[in-house]
Formats: sequence, C-alpha cells, structure tokens
Amino acid sequence: MQTHIDLNCDLGESFGPWKMGNDAGVIPFVSSINIACGFHAGDSRTMQQTLILAKLHGMRGLAIGAHTGLPDLRGFGRRELALDAQDLYCDTLYQLGALAALAKAAGLTIRHIKPHGALYHMLEQQPKLAHSFVSAAKDFSPTLQIYGLAQGKLLSCAAGLGMPVKHEIFADRRYLPNGGLVPRGQPGAVIEDANIAAAQVMQVLQHGKLTALDGAELALAADTVCIHGDRADAAEFAAALHTQLCASGVRIGAGT
Repeated sequence: MQTHIDLNCDLGESFGPWKMGNDAGVIPFVSSINIACGFHAGDSRTMQQTLILAKLHGMRGLAIGAHTGLPDLRGFGRRELALDAQDLYCDTLYQLGALAALAKAAGLTIRHIKPHGALYHMLEQQPKLAHSFVSAAKDFSPTLQIYGLAQGKLLSCAAGLGMPVKHEIFADRRYLPNGGLVPRGQPGAVIEDANIAAAQVMQVLQHGKLTALDGAELALAADTVCIHGDRADAAEFAAALHTQLCASGVRIGAGT
C-alpha cells in the first residue's frame, strides 16, 4: 500500500467582489494549492490574498503552484478555445510571471504548475500545445514541477523534456475507461460524497487501480490527489477526505 500522498486543491478563483469557494477553510487540509492566475479566474488582489493565506500555513510545508488556464473568465476556463502554440507559450509565461511577482513580494516561491479545465484536456489531445506548455514552464524554471493527468500524455512530454512531474488523480471526479475524466455535463461526472471519493483514492493507493464509470478497471498510480475549491462544500469535503485518508494510514504532504 502507498502510504504517502500529496493532496492538492485549486484555489484563488474569486474575482473582484464575486467570491468563489472557501479558501481559508480548505487550506488547513491540503498540502499543495494551485492558484488561479487571472485568465480563467482570479485577479491580482485575489492572488495576493491567497498567497497570504498560504504563508500562514507555510510552516507545515504547504506547496504553492500556478493554476494556469485559457483566457475565458466568462466560461471559467472550461470551454475549449482555438489556441496557437506560441500564444499558449506566452500566456503560460505571462501567468507564471504574475504569480511569481506576487509570491516573491510575500516571501514565497512557486513550486509547481497545473493547467486548468479545458486546457488540462487539450494538452492531452494536442501534442504541439503540450510541448509549448512544457517549454514555457521549463523556460520559467527547469525545476518547476508539472502536475497532470496520471500516466497521461502531458506528463510524458514533460518527462521527455527533463521536467519533474507529479501524476494526478481526482478524488471528486469519475473516470472514463480510456483514463480520461467523465465530462462535467454527463451524469455522474462529479462525486459529491466524500466517503465515495475517499474510497476511490484508497483503491488507487492500496491496489494501483481505479474503477471507471462503466465498471472497467484502470491501472493507475498517483503522486497527488486533486479536489476542487469551487465546490459549495469545498472546506467540508476537504476536511472529510483528509480525515478518512489519515485514518487509513495515509500521510498527507507535498513531499519534494
């Protein structure tokens, strides 16, 4: 049985006076956070506030990451957009640079990057975009860890370019038999019950497999587990998942 896992959450997704999620309630229960960088969600003030929250929990080794997305605030970055590879390269560096500047002012350092929403899936399907995304991350820092779909094509590209990677599974999403996520518009795509989510994670940690929505078994290994901060019950979900994993003998931490 795998006894250590990173638990990550997408945060900093508020915009101006509009509030998304409960970042302060989630942070105590996770070991890594992915901060929206202003394209799909977030703004400079929200980024700063999220970093301040992160710094309060930094003594326990909370890892800071950039959650970069498509330039689509209205669609929350969950709609595919036609994207040129060079545009993605520049957009990725632009978002990294914005978060890095605010992090530096707060005395923090970005450790990883994770694509958001539709971009996450586009990078699995379009090799040129994946290469552009990884190249931007590498040019920003060759030690920047890349979070992506476990055993997916983005991480294969990243490893091929010498970048450190973290294989990610989702606690609160169902899987297709091909290893992808069930699209959000389909019934059963999102797991609402923390008990069921914990069982899915433990299946991977104990047995190296996961049961897809149609009952097929997928061979999967993971370095990190994602939960979503835009859930209405994000804090309660994070607390329940953290408690159940720890009760099962799993140590939660960002690692190296």
